[in-house]
Amino acid sequence: MATHDPAPRDERPGEPPFTRGIHPSMYRSRLWTMRQYAGFGTAEDSNRRYRYLLSQGQTGLSVAFDLPTQMGYDSDGPRAEGEVGRVGVAIATIDDMERLLEEIPLERVSLSMTINATAMILLSLVIAVADRRGIPREKLSGTVQNDVLKEYIARGTYIYPPAASLRIATDIFEFCADEVPQWNTISISGYHIREAGSTAVQEVAYTLANGLEYVRAAVDRGLDIDRFAPRLSFFFNAHNDFLEEIAKFRAARRLWARLMEERFHPKDPKSRMLRFHAQTGGSTLTAQQPHNNIARVAIQGLAAVLGGCQSLHTNSFDEAISLPSEEAATTALRTQQLLAHESGVANTVDPVGGAWAVEELTDRIEREARKEIEIIDAMGGAVRAIEAGYPQDAIERSAYEFQMAVERGERVIVGMNRFGDPDDVTAPTFALDPTLERRQADRVRAFRGARDAKGAELATARVEETARREGNLVPAVIDAVKAGVTLGEVSDALRRVYHTYEPGT
Repeated sequence: MATHDPAPRDERPGEPPFTRGIHPSMYRSRLWTMRQYAGFGTAEDSNRRYRYLLSQGQTGLSVAFDLPTQMGYDSDGPRAEGEVGRVGVAIATIDDMERLLEEIPLERVSLSMTINATAMILLSLVIAVADRRGIPREKLSGTVQNDVLKEYIARGTYIYPPAASLRIATDIFEFCADEVPQWNTISISGYHIREAGSTAVQEVAYTLANGLEYVRAAVDRGLDIDRFAPRLSFFFNAHNDFLEEIAKFRAARRLWARLMEERFHPKDPKSRMLRFHAQTGGSTLTAQQPHNNIARVAIQGLAAVLGGCQSLHTNSFDEAISLPSEEAATTALRTQQLLAHESGVANTVDPVGGAWAVEELTDRIEREARKEIEIIDAMGGAVRAIEAGYPQDAIERSAYEFQMAVERGERVIVGMNRFGDPDDVTAPTFALDPTLERRQADRVRAFRGARDAKGAELATARVEETARREGNLVPAVIDAVKAGVTLGEVSDALRRVYHTYEPGT
């Protein structure tokens, strides 16, 4: 077992193990990216919201997809009924993606996509649109979440078994290293682990354990660690305990640097950097007294900034009630702009560094997270631990203990179990167009009817053939979506090869 002394108090920002930040000057030279997560309805609906947010000072896009898109079903399929456009935008075809990105300068605006099981297909659609526009692939920048391991742990939007999912994720690493070098090929996500009820320590431990599994799979494929590791990124929750959250980010950065050095010995210091996006905690928002959420989000956002995030999403105050209204989305963005331009926190690198409470918490979280990772190592790694249900059971216990503390009144939720009526819930403020599902389904059917059916059939067969043998899947999928193959059809081709994962089987 590797052991480490706490980081020396004279550690410099921008130097391994990066406790104090990954850049020497941090926000003094460049602010974090303000990347508000948005998506609903049809591609046109979401495009209008993106262009509005960009006009209001947002500096990067973050796309939310609906459940059918996440699960590999087209908008006109029977399994999509009732879910089209509800929790994100519906994307089934290259024409949908073209409409989603209309008037968005892809060579200048960084695009993040929260998508996992179908990440390869959505990335292929973006590349296909860029190719249509004549934008060189090397000019594209952004992130695809592509972290399906946490889906088995916390969220459930997986399709294929873990081994097949790891192959697809690794194909994306390999392809982007050659073709789309500015693209972050994975956003290893603790956010949903925390939303499921984990502690801060569990969020760090299970996220980094998943990260180690992805790195191991890529190295086993024969990829040079320094070829892909600098493009790895992470995604964490910014929760309520202010000092603990700051320390969590610092501990995660330090622990990752140490684990990468111990296990993979990269030559490039950037291969040890933990770069992360943060989002304020959706599960902390209340439908009671929703304007209280503005204060919660500001506190959580400040913790992420003091913890050294590279990009940030601040939640809208009405998200516990409905999809965000334009007013609430604007308020969330203004919260980031106030932090950046009025609070003064961007003027000093790691301004909390050296504070006794923060340093002690940083050391404790690193120490306890490492112990959890060692338990997972002893089980054979993250995939084996997930198959055994270890992280799922641990998170379930933590979530139960937290909820019991809330119900006993030991944990105060302002406006819900104290200082308010728990039954006084505000009505939704944003409603979807009830005709959108029919219109989107009709559009997908019309798209299929207008394409070259034979060309689409041959391209689909190439995807399936590539999946059955060794070889990178991404080029075949790009060719398929260009030939008019839909997201659901690509997913079905892969289902025929890999099958659908059933836990416990």
